[in-house]
Amino acid sequence: MRRIFRENGLSIALFSMFFLTLLIGQTWTGYRENNHNREDHGLSAISYPAYLVSDHFLEATAENWESEFLQMFVFIVLTAFLYQKGSAESKDPDKKEETVDREPKPGRPKKNAPWPVRKGGFVLKVYENSLSLAMLLLFLLSFLMHALGGKGEYNQDQLLHGGEQVTMLGYMGTSRFWFESLQNWQSEFLAIGSMVVLTIWLRQKGSPESKPVDSPHSQTGSD
Repeated sequence: MRRIFRENGLSIALFSMFFLTLLIGQTWTGYRENNHNREDHGLSAISYPAYLVSDHFLEATAENWESEFLQMFVFIVLTAFLYQKGSAESKDPDKKEETVDREPKPGRPKKNAPWPVRKGGFVLKVYENSLSLAMLLLFLLSFLMHALGGKGEYNQDQLLHGGEQVTMLGYMGTSRFWFESLQNWQSEFLAIGSMVVLTIWLRQKGSPESKPVDSPHSQTGSD
């Protein structure tokens, strides 16, 4: 058990914080906020289980997931060919080839190489970009979930105020949908851009996201 936590402590800690903030923090506060809003409009409160499958919960959750997965997709793709001199989050523009650019040797894969590498061909081509493709797929799924949940919330507001209801595509054409999305997207780009630039001058001893403390500011990459 100790070995499991030692070897997987980072993912265990992060996913534990995710479940705690989602299942205990967001769902409970969102449940109370939604019922307060319903009561303000003369509607009866809903139960906690009912809230967990409501449009309010789906929209609020997917809206944030969408921006996070978009951030990671963009960051993974851009760092493959763009550089930031001195950043721990960038490849070195002065190096001809980085370790991550290494091509598998045809017919001679490394020992214990993943199956797609041993298979080669189209499977390998997909695997070479599988991380960014996974993030893109998660972004698109979250984007559609946001649209689906947001449509339900929007139509409820329209019903309460005598407005016209819309389809999911119709909701995706409203300024409300894009405001919900873009207010999160800009913050994610700001956060990751700040990380890229601040690692030029600032350090965090022991973190692989930082350069060694005694590294010059001009050193690019964390090694």
